[in-house]
Amino acid sequence: MADAAAAAAAPQKPVLYSYWRSSSSWRVRIALALKGIDYEYRAVHLLRDGGEQHKPDYAALNPQQLVPTLLIDGLELTQSIAIIEYLDETRPDVSPLLPKDAASRARVRQIVQIIASDTQPVQNLRVLQKVGDEKKMEWAKYWITMGLDALEQTLGHTAGKYCVGDSVTIADLCLVPQIYNARRFNVDLTPYPITMRVSEALDEIEAFASAAPEKMPDANS
Repeated sequence: MADAAAAAAAPQKPVLYSYWRSSSSWRVRIALALKGIDYEYRAVHLLRDGGEQHKPDYAALNPQQLVPTLLIDGLELTQSIAIIEYLDETRPDVSPLLPKDAASRARVRQIVQIIASDTQPVQNLRVLQKVGDEKKMEWAKYWITMGLDALEQTLGHTAGKYCVGDSVTIADLCLVPQIYNARRFNVDLTPYPITMRVSEALDEIEAFASAAPEKMPDANS
């Protein structure tokens, strides 16, 4: 009985609902890897059968019917940046992802907003489905290019080895998936030398490499 009670009281393993090529899911996968959090991966196929994210069981977890959703610490968390900030606030001693000084935190959040609010959402799946197959490549290239133009100028003021100085922050977690998307939509990356230098440095970090789409169990499904 004591063993059963102990098992019942033991914390449950976190569960990440993810799609291999989802930028937002990828950000969270990097954060989990940096924080050393072991988790169960549950694939949500965004295209199969009209999109598994729209199925009632999943929609009950995530009312927006998007990925990711993270089950952790008895919580059901959605929205990648909110999830990452929660992980950072509850596990601050392992790979902190926000600088201590207010000015640097503001710079990190500025870059996060450029990517996660103003660039990625207008070129993600549900928007492209509305735009239609004939125009989706042109649409995505336009918005990604506009975002990278602003990002390159911003990184000219903030970048060290990474997006803001020489420590990995939430901004970096957003950058790498966005560059992957830029390549998917054939965006010319040569006008962005600072952005690409930072992205290439991040690619060398194991937590980033291990979270990459091709490493996921549902890759190319």
